[in-house]
Amino acid sequence: MQLQDMKIIVTGAAGGMGAHFATRLAQAGAQVAAGDVSDDGSIGSFVDWAADGMGGLNGLVNNAGILRDGLLVKKDRTSGAVAVMDRAQWQAVIDVNLTGATFMVRDVVAKMVGGELGPGVIVNLSSLARYGNRGQSNYVSAKAALAANTATWAREFAHFRIRVGAVAPGMIETPMTKGMNQKARDALVASVPVGRIGLPEDIWLAVKFIIECDYFNGRTIDVDGGLIM
Repeated sequence: MQLQDMKIIVTGAAGGMGAHFATRLAQAGAQVAAGDVSDDGSIGSFVDWAADGMGGLNGLVNNAGILRDGLLVKKDRTSGAVAVMDRAQWQAVIDVNLTGATFMVRDVVAKMVGGELGPGVIVNLSSLARYGNRGQSNYVSAKAALAANTATWAREFAHFRIRVGAVAPGMIETPMTKGMNQKARDALVASVPVGRIGLPEDIWLAVKFIIECDYFNGRTIDVDGGLIM
């Protein structure tokens, strides 16, 4: 698919990678609707609004996500007190990163199938954390499931001529990494074989590839500077 032909939703576009994706798509001539929604009703309403405003839909960059990090079980070394991840901390991440992302795909694909624009493409944003990451049980679960469902949806939607792919970023420059102390940041950079933290543009190039390569389907691309080999 050509970028200039896209009528595409980008979620999580208020800042960071999502804002970069939306900007780059618009620069390429795509029509872009940006939104951050999570509950079932608001997702459907937003998709209807976007499709009406753009005259249909043929793409989605499913980027919205949150973090609520914490160990599943933690014991204080001094007091011996035991703390656990509570259900609200777990559920908040699952609700946005998995449930919201899943029903965004559902409603976008339903709109595509009911329209007349022809082929479509979905790009999910998973994460390198899907391989397992200390202190992120909730986030890992959501991002691993999103990568698995990328293959599931690619199979389900193939007869509609809708492709589904995913990108799994590694360590990317964000306000959080920018705010790190220099020693911690240096250690982070040293762990990446290419010798630097990734940039939103690095992830955009993978998103762009999935959109443009009509033979790519059902797979997740790790963009991590070689961190996981």
